[in-house]
Amino acid sequence: MSTSSASILLRQYKELNDPKKGIPSFHIELENGNIFSWIVGVMVLNEDSVYHGGYFKAQMKFPNDFPYSPPTFKFTPPIYHPNVYKDGRLCISILHQSGDPTSEEPDAETWRPTQSVESVLVSIVSLLEDPNISSPANVDAAVDWKKNRSSYNSKVKTEVERSKQDIPDDFIMPTSKTAYSASNPINYDNNDIDEDFWYSNDESFDDDDDNILMNDFSDNDMEDEEYEEEDDDYSQTHNSNTNNNSNSNSNNNQDNAKISKAINILRNQNQQIS
Repeated sequence: MSTSSASILLRQYKELNDPKKGIPSFHIELENGNIFSWIVGVMVLNEDSVYHGGYFKAQMKFPNDFPYSPPTFKFTPPIYHPNVYKDGRLCISILHQSGDPTSEEPDAETWRPTQSVESVLVSIVSLLEDPNISSPANVDAAVDWKKNRSSYNSKVKTEVERSKQDIPDDFIMPTSKTAYSASNPINYDNNDIDEDFWYSNDESFDDDDDNILMNDFSDNDMEDEEYEEEDDDYSQTHNSNTNNNSNSNSNNNQDNAKISKAINILRNQNQQIS
């Protein structure tokens, strides 16, 4: 397990749970205190959406070499959607590894180390309301969405009602009008994770910190000798990705601009509806 990956995820986890920075379309907790496994509640604040009012629970898992490899995202339980497999796995370009010669997806639309967890979650909310029918994971849902929208909407509304039972007891569902109110912040329990567990006082890792991280995440099946080689692997991967990124700055800038626009739309959604 990479301590660099853990520190990146910890920072993004805390930012997404910060009432001043986070987007209230998501409620995030750690699964058994594991920074590499998140439990995510996805909410659609757009009152005109058929998914509005639902709390769609999902599991988001991160690889040990994050951010150089993408996370996985699985709705638990599965939801009825053209881009969600019947086992709950989400099919979306941003979670597909770039450079796959067997894929027709443009690299600019697939995963890159410059992506953030926030950009992935924003893309998922966008996909819920605007599915990719040209490449469905659930053909039945795609056919319903395209040819029998009333049937599709009816099935989704049933799932919206069912999903409400997954809302945590101490969580207040946001609305388009109250989501950004200081009086209704996202519930963030600082006891979810011990900051001292991850960082030394100077916010850097020493040998003792490395050992603690390895012991706590023994379920990742990382052997000691593999961990000793982690720094070299990380350096080589970083250099490789840096070279690749320098050759695709134009695509990255365009794609990041789209994601930033989507984030701003969500953050201003309550004002638009009002």
